[in-house]
Amino acid sequence: MDRKRFKVMEEIKEKGFEKLLEIAKKAIEESDLSKEELRYLLSLEEGEERRLLFKLANAFRHDYMGDMVFIKGVIEFSNYCKKNCAYCGIRASNKVNRYRMLPNEIISMAKNMAKLGVDTIILQSGEDPYYDLETLVYIVSTIRSTTFVPVSLSIGELPKSAYLKLKHAGASKVLLKHETINKKVFEAVHPDDDYDARVDLLDYIISIGYIGGSGNIIGLPGQTIEDIADDILFMKRVGVKMIGLGPFVPAEGTPLQSFPHGDPELTLNTYAAIRLTMPRVFMPATTALGTIDEAKQFEAFNVGCNVVMCNFTPEKYRKDYMIYTGKAKVEFFQTARRLKEMGFKLSIKILRELEKHEKGVMNRC
Repeated sequence: MDRKRFKVMEEIKEKGFEKLLEIAKKAIEESDLSKEELRYLLSLEEGEERRLLFKLANAFRHDYMGDMVFIKGVIEFSNYCKKNCAYCGIRASNKVNRYRMLPNEIISMAKNMAKLGVDTIILQSGEDPYYDLETLVYIVSTIRSTTFVPVSLSIGELPKSAYLKLKHAGASKVLLKHETINKKVFEAVHPDDDYDARVDLLDYIISIGYIGGSGNIIGLPGQTIEDIADDILFMKRVGVKMIGLGPFVPAEGTPLQSFPHGDPELTLNTYAAIRLTMPRVFMPATTALGTIDEAKQFEAFNVGCNVVMCNFTPEKYRKDYMIYTGKAKVEFFQTARRLKEMGFKLSIKILRELEKHEKGVMNRC
């Protein structure tokens, strides 16, 4: 691969941004960035130095991960949840239309997604005890054995033994967000979760061989720039391979419904800082960012992101999976087309399906 990051470093040097140059050198050497250095990157405001930070992060993404954007498909199979997280629109006490997809309905949708060439099938839900371990094993094993596509779990906290059995059933990835490493803020927004248990479970998931993912929310009440720097250091320490972070978006009916959304610009800075800190991670440009500003979601691919999660939840259910108000639908063909136009690489299968889809649209016109 080209070493674009070295060229950008020279540009930073020419512009005389000494602090950014020092950080760039450390990142290129794969030395650990300090909390103070991360705070500096996170605090950069619009201007030439921030533009060069983004350019450097984009070069790191290119040099370490290539120009492929990985399109993953999400099935939000249940909006029941036993928890009462203060920011979440499907929290147990919220009045929403509840639904559960049947196991074979989930499997059928997964098979359709696999035909389109999605990189991973993500099974996402609230923490819903209705799906016992036997049912989850059946869903995961059937999807894996019939589609051969990796299966990722984003269903909250399960017992450690359950994660082990689901791994044996064919699940290979788990996303368990820590949301914030600031214990005081975590406990304020997670009234019925245990901070230490969440961190321990994430460590365990990674220890048994899952491709583990975590992530934080940008803009939670009480959060500081220092907290976000600590989030990055925490994720590097535990060795996550996937990072899903986005800005806070308020949800109607929750204790935080009147709070402002998180800062999209700070979110972009965080993506860039993470790419310099952990150059080999898979990092989505998240739906939360697109909900606030669709243009910013696609800008994220030029500041270090290399993954997007497209929504395949059937429309009759999707409208009720409102973890925050106005949640955008990231549509598969529209997203693939836009990424192609931006010059990113997509899998051959996705490109073929996109071509077939566009020919079909033209014929119908």
